[in-house]
Amino acid sequence: MPYAHRKLLALALPLGLPLALTLTGCGGSAASSPQATRTADAKAATGATPTPSPGLPLAGRTIVIDPGHNPGNFRHTAEINKKVNIGTTRKECDTTGTSTNAGYTEAAFTLDVSHRLRDLLKKQGATVVLVHDGERPYGPCIDERARAGNTAKADAAISVHADGSAAGNRGFHVILPARVSGGGADTAKIVGPSRTLGEKLVTRFARATGSNPANYIGSGTGLDVRDDLGGLNLSSVPKVFLECGNMRDPKDAALLTDAAWRQKAAQGIADGIGAYLQG
Repeated sequence: MPYAHRKLLALALPLGLPLALTLTGCGGSAASSPQATRTADAKAATGATPTPSPGLPLAGRTIVIDPGHNPGNFRHTAEINKKVNIGTTRKECDTTGTSTNAGYTEAAFTLDVSHRLRDLLKKQGATVVLVHDGERPYGPCIDERARAGNTAKADAAISVHADGSAAGNRGFHVILPARVSGGGADTAKIVGPSRTLGEKLVTRFARATGSNPANYIGSGTGLDVRDDLGGLNLSSVPKVFLECGNMRDPKDAALLTDAAWRQKAAQGIADGIGAYLQG
């Protein structure tokens, strides 16, 4: 995802794929096709735990995981560039995401970490819903991604990402919803709990991965507040975005492409969510 409200072009240079402008923000329902308007919770039925096991720490809790972007987005640039309403304005349905210089895509990274996170949370008794599982040709759009958490009445929702900033910019950061109101957007009730969730994630993610909060955004806090992301603006449940590292920095890229580190990342996210839900 982007730095300073800009996203790098992804997938093109190393792989020779069509270019698509990647603006920050993740997806919801595309009005352009019936497939894109199917609700994410219905699509993710196999990703949910229908009967929580009593006695486990997250039994009775519902967590929505939103893997940023989609591996097929680059094939559907016209569809993902169509704008949807995010309450305060209109914004592109979705973006392609970024990639490492060697071509490892953000979409592949987010799906892998999301699968690992799902498995960890299920073991703790949580009901887990994936907004998508790479089964769609593109999307979903940012408004549908937000709606998935709302429909599930999630206790917590997280959108998993990796940044595409300049080399030398390192570390992770959590994006929190700003207080916005307009159209279908009203974050007044989730600003406080989302910040608490973000703070728990910063502490636990750093502990599990050994990574530091970003040195280029958030003034060393690992937290950034934004009002331009539909996935946050349209959420009615506590939700944050997590940029796990910078794919365009060689040192961060070495971590993001390492399976063992991705497991640590998933553990850190699970620990943060658990700490938030258990008070």
